[in-house]
Amino acid sequence: MNLPNIITLGRLIAVPVVIWAISAGEPKLAFALFLLAGVSDAVDGFIARRFNLRTELGAYLDALADKALLVSIYVALAVSGDIPRWVAIAVVSRDVMIVGAIVLSTLMARPIAIQPLVISKVNTAAQIAFAALVLARESFAFEWEQPYALGLVAVGVLTGLSAAAYLAAWTRHMAR
Repeated sequence: MNLPNIITLGRLIAVPVVIWAISAGEPKLAFALFLLAGVSDAVDGFIARRFNLRTELGAYLDALADKALLVSIYVALAVSGDIPRWVAIAVVSRDVMIVGAIVLSTLMARPIAIQPLVISKVNTAAQIAFAALVLARESFAFEWEQPYALGLVAVGVLTGLSAAAYLAAWTRHMAR
């Protein structure tokens, strides 16, 4: 257990609080906590790389925290009517597919290393930015229809491309 892992655990613990804030009609609190969680993701990664504090536990915790935060946020935003349901379905389906592929590979005695792809990092950044935009729009009554529409398309396209890239990598791994 080191500082980056503790920061990551804090992000994981923040997930239910952010979801509660969305469901309780507290968008400003949800926005602030979500921003803090997003910043903590960058900070824990920076500290781990800069001070050579990367661990296997940290890699798993970071992925788990990212997935828990994004999946929960997208489901909560879809349930509250702030985003279309198809976006939440796409985000959740991609993550379920990735986790399922990892589990299946392990069960078949062909474990696959967890290494984020570049498209996945871009996708995660777009998902975080779009969720922050939606929460900001709800918090401060912004009328940003064009950025909202562009964010919606970007998240949809990048989520699909990321899912396809992981599926291709997994298929190559399993064919070896």
